[in-house]
Formats: sequence, structure tokens, C-alpha cells
Amino acid sequence: MSTNLRSYKGMSPQLGERVRVDSSSVVIGDVRLADDVAIWPLVAIRGDVNRVTIGKRSNIQDGCVLHVTHKSAVKPEGHPLVIGEDVTVGHKVMLHGCRIGNRVLVGMGTIVLDGVVIEDDVMIGAGSLVAPGKRLESGHLYLGSPARKVRPLTEAEIAGLLYSANNYVGWKDDYLAEESQT
Repeated sequence: MSTNLRSYKGMSPQLGERVRVDSSSVVIGDVRLADDVAIWPLVAIRGDVNRVTIGKRSNIQDGCVLHVTHKSAVKPEGHPLVIGEDVTVGHKVMLHGCRIGNRVLVGMGTIVLDGVVIEDDVMIGAGSLVAPGKRLESGHLYLGSPARKVRPLTEAEIAGLLYSANNYVGWKDDYLAEESQT
């Protein structure tokens, strides 16, 4: 296992096919990356005290921090971090013990805290703070600190969620192709 993919207490990161983890990023413990996931530079993913799962074709951009909340008597399952498919997580986002559906865009610098549930087809504007336990409804734009529902997404914006994820899969593939030649 490479030095940026690290075991913790017998749990090692599990990678699907065509996954790219940048050499400057660190992935620790019980982390499951599905096919075509891209982890960009300077990302820290710690699945040390609970699990982190990232679905197919999702991308975690530069400088993100992904972590979990441990299991306890008060919260026996703790708060794992579960990210769906075709999710774009912008630069410097912090995700902590939350659940993110499919086709979600999390804008740059956003913080999403424990127990948050983000349904499918959601956009969160840059710099937002999603408070613990909040639920973001499918098909809407959220913005602010604390994040508030601003308006329904347009059909073009909903299509753009998948477009964004597909772009990052393509760019990830370009990096993998270039790296395989060196």
C-alpha cells in the first residue's frame, strides 16, 4: 500500500476500478472509493473511527477534509460519511459525518456537519454552512451560513450536476493516462 493510502487498526482503504488518488492526498482507514472516483491534490480523508464511502464517478477537489464521528453509547452508529454517485465536492470543502445523495454539487469552501442529509439533485452555493442534523431537499439550491433553501433548480442546472461529474471523470482519466506513460 502506498504511503498516502494508510491502514488504521486493521482497516485499509478499498479502491474500485479507475480510481485516482493524488499523491499529495492522504486516505486512512475504513474508506471505500467506488469506480471512477477522483481524489484531487491535498485532500485528507480519515475513516479512522467510522467509515467513509464515496460513490461512483464522484470527485473530491483540492484541499478538502473528510471525516466522521465515532460510535458511542449516545449514538451507537456514530456518523459515518456517505457520499453518493456523480457528486462534485468543490475546493476546500469540509464534510463531517453526513450523508450526501446522488448528483450533488457542494460549492467551494462549504462546511457540512454531523447528521446532515442531502437528498439527490441538490446544489449548495460556495461558502455555505450546513448545520448539524439539517435535511436539504432534492431539486433545490441552498446558500448561506446557515444554509437556506433559495429556490428550485432549473432543468439545465439539474442536467449540469451530471455534466460536472462527467467532466471530472474525463479529467481524472486524462491524468491516469498520462501517469501510465511515465
